Amino acid sequence: MDIYTENRFLCCGEFLGNALRFPFLGFRRKMEEVMKTSDFAYDLPEELIAQDPLADRASSRLLVLDKKTGERAHKNFHEIVHYLRRGDCLVINDTKVIPARLIGQKEGTGGKVEVLLLKRRENNIWETLVKPGKKARPGAEIVFGGGLLRAEVLEVVEEGNRLVKFSYEGIFEEILDQLGQMPLPPYITHELEDRNRYQTVYAAYEGSAAAPTAGLHFTKELLAEIEDMGVSIARVTLHVGLGTFRPVKVEDVAKHHMHTEYYRVTEEAANIINGTKKRGGRVICVGTTSCRTIESAAAADGTVVPGEGDTDIFIYPGYRFKVLDCLITNFHLPESTLLMLVSALAGREQVMAAYQEAVAERYRFFSFGDAMFIY
Repeated sequence: MDIYTENRFLCCGEFLGNALRFPFLGFRRKMEEVMKTSDFAYDLPEELIAQDPLADRASSRLLVLDKKTGERAHKNFHEIVHYLRRGDCLVINDTKVIPARLIGQKEGTGGKVEVLLLKRRENNIWETLVKPGKKARPGAEIVFGGGLLRAEVLEVVEEGNRLVKFSYEGIFEEILDQLGQMPLPPYITHELEDRNRYQTVYAAYEGSAAAPTAGLHFTKELLAEIEDMGVSIARVTLHVGLGTFRPVKVEDVAKHHMHTEYYRVTEEAANIINGTKKRGGRVICVGTTSCRTIESAAAADGTVVPGEGDTDIFIYPGYRFKVLDCLITNFHLPESTLLMLVSALAGREQVMAAYQEAVAERYRFFSFGDAMFIY
């Protein structure tokens, strides 16, 4: 994703097409059972791509899919409570999106430069994606906000990413909040009037370059109602970045490499999840990022181990889930790793049939779109 628009799978802005290549953790199918990226293609009319969030978060539509039978039902999102049970556990990703897109000028020439913050390496050094790359050779300096923030390009790393060092006076987060823009997906052409609509109501820890969009459907009132039902809520953190949205550029799915993303599972969250499993309750992840977090933190016996680190887990059909039982998720882009993860849970044929029905029923797709519940 030029780096902004060349790839329709990217949800973090135009830069994600230059993603890094890292080893991944995933299930490799036997050579004679090659799964193709094209197996996950589908046709989507452009008018079904949601451009704006709904006024009421919980008023989205909800397609319910029974992964065992393939039976489908059409509901409204607030009706999710009818599918939850006392003793279940809802796992939510409490990451917070930062205004990670910066527009600046190259020192000396004044040429426009766009920088997307990906990951803080140390202190004021960040891994970034820059457009155009030819203006961001080592030693180049970029100025933002008339000098309020400056960046020096230190080096070019794999896939063309840049390490840059920022200099400023004051508090970086406050300056970023003043100068940065929310890194909305390139398929969203409307201006976002309220930044908070690209945050979950439970967002707490800054670090994501994109929202965990399944969580956008929840209101504080709905979460309170769910807890009152006797459903536990476990809060985990995964800072959404390249690992989630990097496009699959190879036809053999098993050869795709995921970028690493930071995750954290607290002892409290691990205890809630493990206790739920022991009591026979279901672990229901809100979004693919919550799913990837607990599956990354799971031991071979399915016990979630508290800790933090980087994960490059890649879940696609053939993967055996260690912890997750059910999933609340949005509708994902064709041929994306997210669609592959959903297919690993419910089966590719059933998922693709559900997507075809969602198109026919005029569901709203992608970040600000409608949701699915797979149980």
